[in-house]
Amino acid sequence: MDKPGRRGFLQAALGTTLFGAVSTASAANDRVNVAIAGLGGRGVDHMDAWAAVPGARIAAVCDVYQQAREAGAAYVEKATGRRPKIYSDLRHVLADKDIDVVSLATPNHWHAIGAIWACQAGKDVYVEKPASHTIAEGRRMVEAARKYKRIVQVGTQSRSIPHYREAVELLKTGAVGKVYLAKGICYKRRPSIGHTPDSAIPAGLDWDMFLGPAPLRAFNENRFHYNWHWFWDTGNGDIGNQGAHEMDIARWGLNREGTPPAVISTGGKFVYDDDQETPNTQLATFHYGDAQLMFEVRGLITGADGGLDPHGVNSIGNLFYGSDGYMALDGDGFRIFHGDKRELVKHRKAEDQKDATAVHMENFLSAVRSRRVSDLTADVEGGAASAALCHLANISYRTAKSLTLDGAGNITGGNDEAQRLFTRAYRGEWRLPEAL
Repeated sequence: MDKPGRRGFLQAALGTTLFGAVSTASAANDRVNVAIAGLGGRGVDHMDAWAAVPGARIAAVCDVYQQAREAGAAYVEKATGRRPKIYSDLRHVLADKDIDVVSLATPNHWHAIGAIWACQAGKDVYVEKPASHTIAEGRRMVEAARKYKRIVQVGTQSRSIPHYREAVELLKTGAVGKVYLAKGICYKRRPSIGHTPDSAIPAGLDWDMFLGPAPLRAFNENRFHYNWHWFWDTGNGDIGNQGAHEMDIARWGLNREGTPPAVISTGGKFVYDDDQETPNTQLATFHYGDAQLMFEVRGLITGADGGLDPHGVNSIGNLFYGSDGYMALDGDGFRIFHGDKRELVKHRKAEDQKDATAVHMENFLSAVRSRRVSDLTADVEGGAASAALCHLANISYRTAKSLTLDGAGNITGGNDEAQRLFTRAYRGEWRLPEAL
């Protein structure tokens, strides 16, 4: 999960469009060479996790910020005993034939472009959640993965954690009866980011490349480091940040593919007067006809819901309601309650295990070796589908309108503003390839 205090240095440098697609990773390789792009807080997690994955070698690190590059290389050398190559531009990573896998821990607005370019360059991809910054990007990512026959895993690591997998299987076999409602909860306390004036670009930072496809703006500390999550140019708010994990679990447990026919989301940025653009309170409802998925974000002081236990000031997890009872599921395990008296009938604690990201990366690496997409626990197609729900909620919130969708997941009803938010305007050379 994200750690705001550690995401001090971020992002990766990325480039133009087509590369010679040279397939490098294979089951015959003794080791798979990994390049980590984006060396902020989540990038540090990637370094820790990849260093613990048998059969992986961190061969390169990449970031637009010199301080992050140098710190990242030193961190990897200390952890592994081997100094990685250092890059400031992802284009150079993708041109390196020794690199088999690109591990993307960049801000959201670079996920799709980085992943697609990596696929075109013949690299397999581990990309952080949410899979994409827009719905259109997620679809193009799936197309690229399939066309170039690449293995692309999204960093929704709960898909690889044993007690989550057991919980979802129990839901599918009727542990709470017919599930009619899945509720994802992201009650994560977020302090105000305040007001910060524009300032000079820090030495060693390629700010233009950090912004990439986003509009060109003066440097501002509040748009850098972790707080880029709270601006529409670069992030998707907490529903697309911490909430992306719970949204994926909610859709998984509800056993629904694709998008629902109707979506509505309301909320706002309450209490604070600061630079943040995204809401700190948000409620979204997705209507599937015979069932609903609800999602709630609260960044202010709040209590817990249902059978979920608070963790300090946070309460993060999922509730599944069925005809016979309900399940409360979070990182600590799950509990199943039956009947009007809410009798506890099953309690499964999470087992002590190594880092969940490393477990998820091990699953990814096994698929890189087998070349079977079916071996992945979080293939890009599912990751893009879950991200699309986050994006639909934000579109409804930003347009203050309910959305209707056709069977292909396209917005109907002549909502031009919503259609515009289905994708984004790209700046200069930093754009999705027009053709794969």
